[in-house]
Amino acid sequence: MLASDSGSVLRPKPPIPTRYPTLLLFRPCCFDPGSRPAGPNLTLKMELLHRMGRGCFKADAHAGGRNLFEVGSRDLFDAAAAASPNSVPHHLVIMVNGIIGSAADWRYAAEQFVKKLPDKVIVHRSECNSSKLTFDGVDTMGERLAEEVLSVVRRWPEVQKISFVAHSLGGLVARYAIGRLYDYSSTLTLVGTSRDCFSEENSEYSKQCLEQSHEAKIAGLEPMNFITFATPHLGSRGNKQLPFLCGLSFLERRASETAHLVAGRSGKHLFLMDNDDGKRPLLLRMVNDSDDLKFMSALRAFKRRVAYANANYDHMVGWRTSSIRRQHELPKSNLLVIDERYPHIVYVEGETAHDIRNKASNIGGQIIDLEEEMIRGLSQVSWERVDVSFQKSKQRYIAHSTIQVKTYWLNSDGADVVYHMIDNFLL
Repeated sequence: MLASDSGSVLRPKPPIPTRYPTLLLFRPCCFDPGSRPAGPNLTLKMELLHRMGRGCFKADAHAGGRNLFEVGSRDLFDAAAAASPNSVPHHLVIMVNGIIGSAADWRYAAEQFVKKLPDKVIVHRSECNSSKLTFDGVDTMGERLAEEVLSVVRRWPEVQKISFVAHSLGGLVARYAIGRLYDYSSTLTLVGTSRDCFSEENSEYSKQCLEQSHEAKIAGLEPMNFITFATPHLGSRGNKQLPFLCGLSFLERRASETAHLVAGRSGKHLFLMDNDDGKRPLLLRMVNDSDDLKFMSALRAFKRRVAYANANYDHMVGWRTSSIRRQHELPKSNLLVIDERYPHIVYVEGETAHDIRNKASNIGGQIIDLEEEMIRGLSQVSWERVDVSFQKSKQRYIAHSTIQVKTYWLNSDGADVVYHMIDNFLL
């Protein structure tokens, strides 16, 4: 028991609901879950306003006229919406940075989210994997992210939906984390009326009146959007998958052999050079479910999966690996602006279940390499592919950062890509 400022006693935080057994695997680590009363709406609003009054929140200096606040360190939301009993944001957006990045990389995009959807979203910019911590490996970073997400969910008891937005290596980390946070439960739901279902002879509900429903959750919430920006889904191994090597085979071979010296375990994972305890490379394992990590089931649970990819001038992540395509599947025609509102969006491709089946039948029986194996695995689910080109921009040579507007004054031309993401966001 803890004493509050007014002398009253605050009860301990409630445990995670047992109906989501996966969540019991985690406990908050170094992240402050905050005081989180799971009571009625009014209680939450009073606690929210009380903490704002104590200075636990700070106003966003770049809010553009809106009352944007940050709780703790990285939760951004509209204060008026969060305090209103009728417009509490129910959608949690988790933003994940890339290699040698930090929570600050997503600052601009987070602000735009909350400005455009003030009564819909709370945005959390992940801070557990920054700077040199991004060299620790996709699995270690993914475990940390999973713990952080759970601590954020505890902090916001009224959120019901969850989405992920990730840049570069962060997309792989997010894919690992959702595999850890995935939970699939089945429940029996009563259908029909009590008069129809009740049997006087047996004094029990008829089995015909019970319907089994299945529900997939991520961290106990309904999964909605899984969005990546310039993420090397197929790794960095292979011709032109790390573009600054100019496609020179001897440099690409050398990079595979020495990546761990530059980027630690993350480098091994990106070049598929890891061999922990005799296991296959992690990125290959992540295109299927395993006993304890449901990577593909977790991806399938999301209503949308979107891959934004730089078609050119990205020196860090190749077009094939970021858009999950084979070389011959890359758009052949001239890349043209398709909507003047988004001057750097040059191609949008949806994919249906029928498309997935056709691709599988066309390549069945072939001898496949590692890249093809990953494409086939990830293509078990549909993806929306959005190709981006900064060819006419002065910021084209830093396209890898511009696509997410990492720093506004340096990467401002990517703002329309951020707007495109928000305008098509599934709420």
